[in-house]
Amino acid sequence: MIEEGGRAPALEVETGAGERIDLANPGGKLVLYFYPKDDTSGCTREAQDFTALADEFAAAGTRIVGISRDSAKSHDKFIAKYDLKVPLGIDEGPLSEAFGTWVEKSMYGRKYMGMERATFLIAADGTVLKAWRKVKVPNHAAEVLKAARGS
Repeated sequence: MIEEGGRAPALEVETGAGERIDLANPGGKLVLYFYPKDDTSGCTREAQDFTALADEFAAAGTRIVGISRDSAKSHDKFIAKYDLKVPLGIDEGPLSEAFGTWVEKSMYGRKYMGMERATFLIAADGTVLKAWRKVKVPNHAAEVLKAARGS
């Protein structure tokens, strides 16, 4: 599991735009936020909040990438439906496993594996500056922006 002060794993994130980002050396600050599922209420709100602050993140020299296990096609539909300005990365398992966000969950007494909502602020050299686990969506994007500006 990735912790604050540790190093991001030597993995790449591929966004729907075809961009590949090396997490161990992203070349600038990077916000990597993990979310459970495209086009669900909390995940939509979180993506919209990051989109609303995208210019401010850019001014702070910070890129944002959302990560879920949804397909590229699902990401494309989600981005188009809500006019999202934040790229979405595709994770087939290695990213969420490395960051410890693929966890056992429980709903109505049924246990299953799913994505824990978590966010990581990564420095240009791959150091994890800040980690937020078990994120609650309201005001989260603004809190992450404040941290990005301060580091």
